[in-house]
Amino acid sequence: MTPVMTQVVAHVPLLDLKAQYETIRSDVESALLRAAESQHFILGPEVDTLERSLAQFLQCKHAIGVSSGTDALVVALMAVDIRPGDEVIVPTYSFFATAGAVSRLNAVPIFVDIDPVTFNIDVRAVEEKITSRTRAIIPVHLYGQCADMGPLMDLAERRGLIVIEDAAQAIGAQYRDGRRAGTIGQIGCYSFFPSKNLGCFGDGGLVTTNDDVLAERLRLLRAHGSKPKYYHKLIGGNFRLDAIQAAVLNVKLPRLDGWSAKRRANAGLYTDLLSQSGLAREEATGVTNSREPIILPSAVYRECGVRDHHVYNQYVIRAKERDRLRAHLTANGIGTEVYYPVPFHRQECFASMGCIDADYPNANAAAETSIALPIYPELTAAQIEYVVVKIEQFHQR
Repeated sequence: MTPVMTQVVAHVPLLDLKAQYETIRSDVESALLRAAESQHFILGPEVDTLERSLAQFLQCKHAIGVSSGTDALVVALMAVDIRPGDEVIVPTYSFFATAGAVSRLNAVPIFVDIDPVTFNIDVRAVEEKITSRTRAIIPVHLYGQCADMGPLMDLAERRGLIVIEDAAQAIGAQYRDGRRAGTIGQIGCYSFFPSKNLGCFGDGGLVTTNDDVLAERLRLLRAHGSKPKYYHKLIGGNFRLDAIQAAVLNVKLPRLDGWSAKRRANAGLYTDLLSQSGLAREEATGVTNSREPIILPSAVYRECGVRDHHVYNQYVIRAKERDRLRAHLTANGIGTEVYYPVPFHRQECFASMGCIDADYPNANAAAETSIALPIYPELTAAQIEYVVVKIEQFHQR
């Protein structure tokens, strides 16, 4: 690669929330002041506005604000009446909440391996793990790209199973048929954690559904099962979304498509520059079978003509010398992260399940080779070029 940097770059953080804040400061501060002056801090008009806007954005009937992405999963499982001893199939490679939410209800998370290209759930592996105790499947749309929902929904319908989508990292992403992540199964779950593509100023989440009955249960459950006040039809929890968080999200939501487009542009520049370097390529067989030292993320639905096929919450490459490469990038002021170093089947808290490590080769390979590079919308071309130059220098040593 021939550097074309027009500015001196010495530091590239993994995420720079201040850069985004500077572009929306006045609007956010006005929204926060409006919420403060209203003295309505939990649910209320700001949350109502956000829910209507998100239902329209996601093209679903019901969008229900909740307290976090983790609580979105918990309340979704409660809404479909997951009980102690029920089995819920989850990918072994995800953020801990995907499995933790199942265990919190004393149900049993059943781990399956991932697809080696997308890191999403392997649908073929799902069918092998279905038993008479299986009640639901939680596919995760990891890094901002949809799992293969068509075959998964066919399988779920055939076996009478519920599908709860973990779309925490994929708000706005579309499946190959144009439907949005989180609107295909019975319930979709989203996170507004600050690092997400649509992030608030703390914790926040969302559940979506096209089922009127489920929507009513979800609304009841997020407020201790109470309707009217102090009259409890169900035993729920305190899963309510704060008005201040909704006010921030109401400012950010109209900008989300533009930010997602910038993330895709940044991903495209990374892919072009790394491909041109001769160090990397996209392929389906996994890093250990690649001649090149780096495998690039693959956006599998782009050939379907879907505009928002991938929203790149993360840009994750696979590297044969991951840990040494990461140390080199850190030494040169470049922020990276490993999402995720320990699959669920290797976690100490699940040791009693007796999982066989060899049953999860793709997840194990991902945990040992994946590394996320900076991808946030405000990232400049010069910063991306700097990252690629430092990757080249590592492999030229």
